[in-house]
Amino acid sequence: MKQTGISYLCNMFKSFLLDTIRAAGQVLLEGIDQNFQVDHKTALNDLVTEVDKHAETLILERIRSHFPDHALLSEESGASQQTSIYRWIIDPLDGTVNFAHRLPICSVSIALEKDGEVIMGAVYNPFLQELFFAEKGKGAYLNDRAIHVSQQDDIQQAFLVTGFPYQWRDMPHDPVEVFGYFIKQGVPVRRLGSAAIDLCWVACGRFDGYWEHYIHAWDVAAGALIVREAGGMVTDFSGQPFQLNGSQLIASNGHIHPQLLQAVQTA
Repeated sequence: MKQTGISYLCNMFKSFLLDTIRAAGQVLLEGIDQNFQVDHKTALNDLVTEVDKHAETLILERIRSHFPDHALLSEESGASQQTSIYRWIIDPLDGTVNFAHRLPICSVSIALEKDGEVIMGAVYNPFLQELFFAEKGKGAYLNDRAIHVSQQDDIQQAFLVTGFPYQWRDMPHDPVEVFGYFIKQGVPVRRLGSAAIDLCWVACGRFDGYWEHYIHAWDVAAGALIVREAGGMVTDFSGQPFQLNGSQLIASNGHIHPQLLQAVQTA
């Protein structure tokens, strides 16, 4: 009976999560060609649009309606005051700079955490109609099709992706130096502008590895779970398991992880 109850609860969370992320994705889809307002936050090109806020409002209202006791952490609104074993971690529009320039490499990311561990997450790019989902211990999926990381085991033959912080003065592990380290060796590296999509594309084998120097929990909570459930590895820059309160992340297919880790540490 206990297991039946747990299964019912997980299925309810999954159904709610997928319905909600699709609805938020529709906000992005309808908003990208509209005349929306763009505001600056704390750093140059750290943007927020009306569409971010509309998508976030939809997500938060739905969670508060269905699960009023659950805690929340969202990019634009910050953390709620609730104390709960459950916490929803939300990025209503990951890749805002892309979106602001009508570049459809952006997504909605929502994760559900229980007792400090992410147990479920989804990332949705409505422009490509790609919905990634993972539940802890149950694998990772793209539009209901199981996905797995690549089998590439030579970093010299790898296809990599990274992201840059808005500014990085006095930051260790200079992002440009690490980027240049690979470029000088002829290793192809992309910078797409959406950490959530970067992680999902590692999970489904399009990329072999990803690293980023400065991220937030809402950027990667869902994507990191999706990578792990697809058979990949996610750590910090020291090689320890990645924690959501950390700011540096390396994700890979696992095979090239030691090589990628060493490169980021020594570049």
